[in-house]
Amino acid sequence: MKKILFLLVTLFIATSQLYAAAFDASQLPKNKQTIAGKYLSAQEAYEMVVKNPGKLLFVDVRTPAEIVYVGIADQVSLNIPYELDDFSTWDGKKNLYRLNLNPAFTQKVAEALAAKALGKSDPVILMCRSGGRSASAADLLTNAGYSNVYSVYDGFEGDMSKEGRRAVNGWKNANLPWGYKLDPQRAYLPK
Repeated sequence: MKKILFLLVTLFIATSQLYAAAFDASQLPKNKQTIAGKYLSAQEAYEMVVKNPGKLLFVDVRTPAEIVYVGIADQVSLNIPYELDDFSTWDGKKNLYRLNLNPAFTQKVAEALAAKALGKSDPVILMCRSGGRSASAADLLTNAGYSNVYSVYDGFEGDMSKEGRRAVNGWKNANLPWGYKLDPQRAYLPK
């Protein structure tokens, strides 16, 4: 039994390193690049989670409003927003309500890892709409001492097409499992 477990862990680590090494990060826009340089496509994230659901944490870092109105991947462990909506302040540059950094982000990730008996060296996969916020969140965790953080570079909805639609890549466009059902175990609860 120990040999089998050892082989599975070894295979998981090798597969994780293969995913990270197989992608040329120089192709990514600067806002999607991370300090650690660990990336997964939505398809690769799905495969990694399905193979090892108890050995990693898969976090959707979008706002709760995005989750409710756009949907969530079935395999996501939980929603921990990197930024939170501030409906009292308008961002004139972006023409929408201001988003503020979630001050509890790293704490909530630490709590989620501890609940799964995992630590800072275990894989954490982060996904947002299209890869920008997940990259920023990955940098925040890397700077906080996490050593195995992946950003899903094409995100849940993917990049914009020439027609202005999010139809190029991403979780939804790869026809991976998702829906609108959000249960309390995966929902972001600030307290």
